[in-house]
Amino acid sequence: MSKSLFTKEYAAFLDLLKAARRRSGLSQMEVAQRLGETQSFVSKCERGERRLDVVEARAFCKAVGVSFVGLIAEFDREPGDEA
Repeated sequence: MSKSLFTKEYAAFLDLLKAARRRSGLSQMEVAQRLGETQSFVSKCERGERRLDVVEARAFCKAVGVSFVGLIAEFDREPGDEA
């Protein structure tokens, strides 16, 4: 099994996180400030250069104002599933 950092599924998860940030109208810098991190940290997370654990992903969701459970539910839906 390949590392999940390099799978299509992990890339899809990161796409959801990035889309949530953009929908919130926040820049990477603003999210970084809310997380107490650098803009570079947020950029690396969104590009998949740095792997997020579940605690960090939850904090990211909180920083952009989306439900962690909701984001995971969206991620868990198979393509073509009705919402």
